[in-house]
Amino acid sequence: MDLAYNEEYVEFRAEVQAFLKANKSSAPKGRMGWGQADDKSRTWQQLLIKHGYAARTIPKEYGGFGAEPDILKNHIIAEEFAIAGVRPGHSGDPRLVPVVLELGTEEQKHALVGPTIRGDMVWCQGYSEPGSGSDLASLSTKAVLEGDEWVINGQKIWTSGAQHADMIFCLVRTEPDAPKHQGISYLIFKMDTPGIEVRPLVTMTGEAIFNETFFTDVRVPKDQIIGRRGEGWFVANATLKHERGSLGDPNQLEGRFRSLVEMLKSEKIDGKPLIEFPIYRDRLLKLQARVLSMKCNGMRILTANTKNEEPGLARWIVKLLGCELNHQMAALAIDVMGELGVLYEDSPYLRNYGMWQRNYMLDLGLIIGGGTAQIQKNMIGERALGLPKEPKYDAI
Repeated sequence: MDLAYNEEYVEFRAEVQAFLKANKSSAPKGRMGWGQADDKSRTWQQLLIKHGYAARTIPKEYGGFGAEPDILKNHIIAEEFAIAGVRPGHSGDPRLVPVVLELGTEEQKHALVGPTIRGDMVWCQGYSEPGSGSDLASLSTKAVLEGDEWVINGQKIWTSGAQHADMIFCLVRTEPDAPKHQGISYLIFKMDTPGIEVRPLVTMTGEAIFNETFFTDVRVPKDQIIGRRGEGWFVANATLKHERGSLGDPNQLEGRFRSLVEMLKSEKIDGKPLIEFPIYRDRLLKLQARVLSMKCNGMRILTANTKNEEPGLARWIVKLLGCELNHQMAALAIDVMGELGVLYEDSPYLRNYGMWQRNYMLDLGLIIGGGTAQIQKNMIGERALGLPKEPKYDAI
């Protein structure tokens, strides 16, 4: 990849910097709960879309900015927002929107993409079930076609943000006699549909991020499906590809690292910034090396995507390494804060709105969520590196 900036890119960087200088005060502060959006966040998102700093390459007819893919401009935007410490924009739900654009009908693209990227339509994911976690294909939630409607019965768990969501994309078994990786369909429907019950689950962060979701005779129009009937496993894997990439986003890693550096500069012992203590500086430099390596890996993926090539191993390692690195950065931040690192909620001594304490717990969970680290390593070995599959033995 050629990272030399010609005059066009120098001018573009100046444009982004000018935008941030003029509008930084309008950016949302703190953090939002999972799956939530307020008026300020939506207004900020729409301003970013208007200027091409969010939903940049999504076509205008679907509500995006409509720019041509440009790796260097994407990199400049991410870098300048990270430097400014400003919450970046997004392209809607990172799991769903790419799938709708790739596999949805024109009607679905027009109906779903625009509201989602603006934050007017919030989604949750109905994948995991109590009896099918890592073995997702063994799911048992079923949908039976009665006339022009699917009738859904079953249960999902770990449904992130379901209590706030407007819509759900949900895997259901529509062909019960087919092999388990077949006969699955990918349905989308409103969360206020009669027959849906959501029960929040409080996690070790102290928040109800996840939920149990129950479906009892939930009726959904038969056209509320992405892809073809019985081909939901293919759509599900396309979704997971984008989810795993978002969980290890190198731009987010860089932003967090900059916040960590600022903390080491501001926190002091006997008037001396902690960044001047070798034991902390050594840990910080090791993390910086890993952040930079993930940043370069992200550029490799962007290059492949722009050329419509499969990035292979570069894509497979993002979720595994990114989630582990996020957790290690949060661990250093908590150590740097000393006794303040155990504070939660509304203490006046909280640093960064308490994000490091929350992230330490949440990122530990994300090493499991979206596919455990162990499952990720198996997939990297078997699918990306072509190693022999893990042996399976018949039950005795």
